[in-house]
Formats: sequence, structure tokens, C-alpha cells
Amino acid sequence: MGLTHTKIKVINPADSTKYKDVDFLVDSGAFYSFINAKTLRELGIRPESTREFILANGKRIARKVGSAKFKFRRKIGAAPVVFGQNGDENLLGATTLESLGLMLNPLKREIDELQLRL
Repeated sequence: MGLTHTKIKVINPADSTKYKDVDFLVDSGAFYSFINAKTLRELGIRPESTREFILANGKRIARKVGSAKFKFRRKIGAAPVVFGQNGDENLLGATTLESLGLMLNPLKREIDELQLRL
């Protein structure tokens, strides 16, 4: 199985003049996106809460969570973002993908538009 990486613009939802292109590992098995806390602080994004997460190996970790806007191609969406610590990789999770109307195509390992249904 291959890995999918992509670059997405992360934007401060309170000040759209503050943004940065961030390299992500696409992880459709993760709910939230993880971004290095230093990058989020540089953008002026502040934590709003702390949540506990269970890693793939069963280990529990606590991380601060805030909100960010994301832009990929011409699509913009907002989603929760986890403040990553040293050793955490920037991960693009399912909630962010869905907020952008996107999905990870598991066969091609590419990001495709999500076919939205009511």
C-alpha cells in the first residue's frame, strides 16, 4: 500500500490574510488533521480545547484542538485541527477532506471530488 502526500493551504479562520501551504500525509483513517503547533501559532490559530486520541498502536495521547480553514485547488472548508507536537506528522484527516468535498481514492491513492448525496 502506498502513501499519499499533498500540499494544502491552511488559513486562519479569523484573518484570511494569514495562511501557509502545508505538506500533509493523507490519512483517511484519522478523523482530524494534525498540524505542527508552531505552524498554527505562526498563523495565529489558538487552541480551543484539549482532547484525547487513540493512536493506531493503542497508545492514548492528549492534544490541543482548534479550528482552521483549508483550501485545496478552488475548494475551501473549515475543520478542527490538532496541535501536533515534536514527532507528530502533519496528517490530513477525514473531517478536513469531507469539509472540502474531497475523498481519498483508495485504488489510485489520489484525492478526488466526493460525490455528495442527500
